[in-house]
Amino acid sequence: MTPAQLLGLVKQGKRPPTLLLLGPEAYDKRRIKEALMAGVPEGSLSEHDLAELTLAEVLDDARALSLFATDRLIWVLNGEAALPRGRASDETEAEEGAASGSGDAAALASYIKDPTPGVMLVIEAVRFDFEGDDKRKQERVRKFYGAIASMVELRRYAAHEARAEAEALMSRAGVRMDSSTLDLLVEAMGADIARIAVEIEKLALFAGDRPVNMDDIAALAPEARTVTIFALVNALGRRDRVRSLETLDTLVKDGEYLPLVLAFLSTQFRMALVAREAGLRAAVQIQSHFTRLGLPVWGSRADQIAQTASKFSQAQLENAVKLISQTDRRLRDARPDDRSIMEQFVVELTA
Repeated sequence: MTPAQLLGLVKQGKRPPTLLLLGPEAYDKRRIKEALMAGVPEGSLSEHDLAELTLAEVLDDARALSLFATDRLIWVLNGEAALPRGRASDETEAEEGAASGSGDAAALASYIKDPTPGVMLVIEAVRFDFEGDDKRKQERVRKFYGAIASMVELRRYAAHEARAEAEALMSRAGVRMDSSTLDLLVEAMGADIARIAVEIEKLALFAGDRPVNMDDIAALAPEARTVTIFALVNALGRRDRVRSLETLDTLVKDGEYLPLVLAFLSTQFRMALVAREAGLRAAVQIQSHFTRLGLPVWGSRADQIAQTASKFSQAQLENAVKLISQTDRRLRDARPDDRSIMEQFVVELTA
């Protein structure tokens, strides 16, 4: 089930006796834990770590009847550590935490057939993701805990999902910011909703009743320099040489790694070139086109791409991509100063 479905059940007073949380999304895990804790008396939460205890010891605690509370919540960390040592091909997984072999799937299945009334056992296995190299490891975790009927997948939010959730968080926190500023916050946080939630809480205290602006984000967000990079992208997109050099100076003073700045610029101009070649003019068209390609962009980013595509001809965009490639090679060579190389790039691009 999804986190929203579980939270809906909890709101109705329905709690599964055993629950497996699978996946790395910390924001939803925190919400689920807070909702479940609200449904049990104070002091009725027990936390165990399978890196320190065996699963059998945790099950013994779950079977024990409490003299002080009829309802209990037992939260179990590091569910991956209960997996037994696998074959030679699984040695890496064992070294990463599954080597303890503390698990006993049969004992867990036995408990699930006859769970202790009033006790909810939650096992979190949040180390592995659903894609890439982690997928096979996560399948082992899923198989080991297969007897648990209720499982919630904690999948990372897609960019558009993170933005929608950020709007809801803003509304609940009473934070006001325009669409462009919100887009930059989401992108600066890498669409990580857990980090976005923290930043919105900070911004609510910092800004008070006034609307949040880009300077507020730059002052508080750990990755606020990313916002300045977007400002450089916008200035170059407008072919504004003075503003571009001023923004580059700010990045240098802030200690930004200039090859990373160039990587952002490379993405911007390549997407603008694709938009030009596809005959896309409006931001809505650009947003739809890249979303179909599996590269979702939000409104303000589509506006940036549209602006860049309109300011540069196709030949100029192709030249910009070549300049970026040349600048990248210069940054990799033995050189006296990254800044001088980037300034040369700005001058050539805005000529």
